Amino acid sequence: METLNIKDENAVRTVEMDRPDALNAFNGQLMDDLCDAFLDATADDSVKVLLLTGAGRAFSAGADLKEMGRSQYQPKHGFGPMLEAIIDFPKPFVIAVNGVGAGIGATICGLADLVYMSEKARLRCPFSALGLTAEAASTYTFPQLMGRQKANWFLLSAEWWDANTCLEAGLALDVLDADALMPHAMAQAQKLAALPVASLKKTKTLMMDPIRQQLKDSAIAENEGLAELAGGPANIEALTAFREKREPDFSDR
Repeated sequence: METLNIKDENAVRTVEMDRPDALNAFNGQLMDDLCDAFLDATADDSVKVLLLTGAGRAFSAGADLKEMGRSQYQPKHGFGPMLEAIIDFPKPFVIAVNGVGAGIGATICGLADLVYMSEKARLRCPFSALGLTAEAASTYTFPQLMGRQKANWFLLSAEWWDANTCLEAGLALDVLDADALMPHAMAQAQKLAALPVASLKKTKTLMMDPIRQQLKDSAIAENEGLAELAGGPANIEALTAFREKREPDFSDR
């Protein structure tokens, strides 16, 4: 089953995550398909800009907890290579956050060149509440975007941030009415796509080269941290509480 809707318009490739019944949560196939989408857009000379959004009422609910440990899917790429394909993407990468974004649905915004949010959207990094740690190089990108203290609170507290809070913190460039989000994001992407791709790529390269390896190193270290904490007492309690639809109890953890 396809997890993405992809269409091209005047050198802008729109990639829409299409698992609306699962709030576009990332399962193995979505990770692989999104990795392929970035690799394909990298190689396709007709594409100058990639615009990512979500189908339905959510941007992405993050990792698919319902499939975690239960799926028989054998990944082609997986989470790490997907992040590397995004970090190495040489052209402008724009995100239109159309609804709720949690986990990777929030941290991926730190890897985008431009982020626009619907006024109805909100983001959350739930890692502490899951007994886990952050990912997608957010321990590096978020302090760079927001400053250390705001990034600390966003990553550590597991609180929801509305669109205007994200705008004030520097995580989003603009907040739009829900109906205006995609037209505005597309219009901005088209402005970029009307410019010479060599100039776009060179400027992005000059901005990314000094930090690219740090992004990759942070993502690797975070993934190691996730592997270390996954299956630990706090994580087991969090997942059990999720499945039992109750609040987790971390009092002895």
